[in-house]
Amino acid sequence: MADHEIGSMDTRVQEKTYEGFIKFTTRSVIAIIVFFVFLALVGA
Repeated sequence: MADHEIGSMDTRVQEKTYEGFIKFTTRSVIAIIVFFVFLALVGA
């Protein structure tokens, strides 16, 4: 088994995935809020 050195792992892929997740979540929450505001203005 290979020796593992602490701090030598390449985490660029994980960081990019996390960034995409945060961006998707933020946009989804904003879209939901806009939808609810629209429903309130229309009087549904």
